[in-house]
Amino acid sequence: MNLDYFKKAQTNIFEEILWNVPEQKTGTLQIIGGNANSFSAEIKQAELLNTFNLKEVRLILPDTLRSKVPPVPGVNFAPSTESGSFKKSPELDFAFNDADLNFLAGDFSKNSETAIAIVEAIKKSTKPIVFSKDSLDLVVDSAEDFIEKDLIFIASLTQVQKLFKSLLYPKMVLLSSPLIPVVEALHKFTLSYPVTILTIHADHIIIASRGEVVATPIEDTDYSPISLLMGNLAAKVAALNLWSPTDKRLEATHSALFYNK
Repeated sequence: MNLDYFKKAQTNIFEEILWNVPEQKTGTLQIIGGNANSFSAEIKQAELLNTFNLKEVRLILPDTLRSKVPPVPGVNFAPSTESGSFKKSPELDFAFNDADLNFLAGDFSKNSETAIAIVEAIKKSTKPIVFSKDSLDLVVDSAEDFIEKDLIFIASLTQVQKLFKSLLYPKMVLLSSPLIPVVEALHKFTLSYPVTILTIHADHIIIASRGEVVATPIEDTDYSPISLLMGNLAAKVAALNLWSPTDKRLEATHSALFYNK
C-alpha cells in the first residue's frame, strides 16, 4: 500500500509556520456567528484573537443583539430573522468580502432562512473561510454550491460523513473504521476538492489538504476531543492560515495544534 502522502507526527513538523508568525500586526480577520440566544462564545473568540498580531479583528452578529452588546470597536451587525439569526442582506454579503479571512464561529441556530443567507454569502465570497462548530451543519446540504472555494473545515467525523453524503462522494468515512481507511478517504477527497479538513478519529487528529494527510495522536497535544472542536483551536487555525500562503493550508492548520498563544 502506497502511503507516500501520509505522515504521522507527534510534534509540529512544520515549524517554519510558527517561526514566521508576524511580529507586527498583520491582516484583517472577521468572525461571523451568534444568534439571539447564544453569542458569548463568539465574543470570547474575538477577545482571544485580539491578543494575536492581527491588524484588525471584526465580529459580525445578528442585529437583534444590538441592545445586548455594548458599542465597541470591531463589533458590527447584520439584519436578523424574527428568531434572531442572520437573514439575507447586503451587509452580510459585504462582510464576507471585507476581511482577509472569514471565521464562521458557530451558534447560527438550525434555521433554513439563515442557512440560505450564509450559503449565498459564501458563494459570493472570494476569501478563505474557516468553519467550526455548527457552521458546517448549517450549510452542508448545499455544499455542492460552494465546495470549490478555499475552505477549512474543523469538523467531527460525523460532520465529514454528512459532507461526503451531500456531495454524493463515492468513498465514505465510518466511525467504526481503523485510522488508515479514513486517511485514504480524506486523501482522495482533498485531491477532488480544494478544501482542508481537520477531524478526529481513532485517537488521532487528522488534517488533510491537497491530498496530503498528517495524523497526530491527541495525547501528544493539549486538546481533548471536546476542546479540539469546541475550544480555541479554530481561532488559531484561522489566524495561522491568514498569515500563510494558500498552498500552506496543511502546514498552517497542523501548526495551530502547537501554537501556544
